[in-house]
Amino acid sequence: MPELRKDPILGRWVIISVERGKRPKDFIPIVHKKKGGFCPFCPGNEYTTPPEIIAFRPDGSEPNKPGWTLRVMPNKFPALDPVGSLRKSGEGMFDRMNGVGVHEVIVENPDHYLTLSTMPEKSVEDALWAYYLRLTELKKDPRIKYVLVFKNEGDAAGASLEHSHSQIIGLPILPRTVKGELQGARNHFELKERCIFCDIIYQEMADGKRVVYENENYVAIAPFAPRSPFETWILPKAHQPAFGPDGKSFRGLAHILQRILKQFDAALESPPYNFVVHTAPFNEEQSEYYHWHIEMMPKLTKIAGFEWGTGFYINPTPPEEAAKFMRELKV
Repeated sequence: MPELRKDPILGRWVIISVERGKRPKDFIPIVHKKKGGFCPFCPGNEYTTPPEIIAFRPDGSEPNKPGWTLRVMPNKFPALDPVGSLRKSGEGMFDRMNGVGVHEVIVENPDHYLTLSTMPEKSVEDALWAYYLRLTELKKDPRIKYVLVFKNEGDAAGASLEHSHSQIIGLPILPRTVKGELQGARNHFELKERCIFCDIIYQEMADGKRVVYENENYVAIAPFAPRSPFETWILPKAHQPAFGPDGKSFRGLAHILQRILKQFDAALESPPYNFVVHTAPFNEEQSEYYHWHIEMMPKLTKIAGFEWGTGFYINPTPPEEAAKFMRELKV
């Protein structure tokens, strides 16, 4: 019989449709389209992008020239404009403001054909440092209330360019999903005086059936009420509201992030995917109740009328089965 499950943080319901149950081999692989042709992110083509904001250049090469191992630049076609003021206004009962914010691109490696799962682990670690450095810098802009780090890999996940890259958007408002997570976490803390994410980590690690992988400082779990098959969350084991290094290193996080992506590749034939980094808003970085995390979602199902009309998601693969399959993979 199908089962309704409630996300303990957001209160969002999902349907685990076991009668539609699918194992990894049942999903039809989505073939990545090889676009070929000119790539603005490849070395030698730096002149086609906006000037870099930061770049990692071990050889001391000149800015906006080849020689980099990672490069951050403004998005050439930004969703928001970094120049201007918010100028909030109303039109009757409707509210509006200028689309002011920041939209940046992180090119994680100069090799066009490497992905985050196949590039050297050091490149993944460098990408995490770039996320952190940009978050730290954008915090200084009083117009920006929240910064979202995200990655789209593959056509079906929304990537417009084949060369592996992540994106950062600095927003003048707090996203609704993050606001919902904060409220759910706050409600739990007021009732129990404990972080709900820490409680989830403790319970999942004690039970083990939804744990995908763990190392010394991080754990990857299949959430209890996943929106889609093989959704996976990575969380620091210790309470940590804001995204940042463990001590002075991102090595452990780079390892587990790349490990999960390799497991996706092995289980699902290198699927398109999205991931997002949810971190505490700048004014709540010392929060006792919020806990940063990475949400990773392979693109295996489609959102259709039922999902749009109800806000429910239908997932044909129970998270316990997905986690068990992932755990048993050899990568």
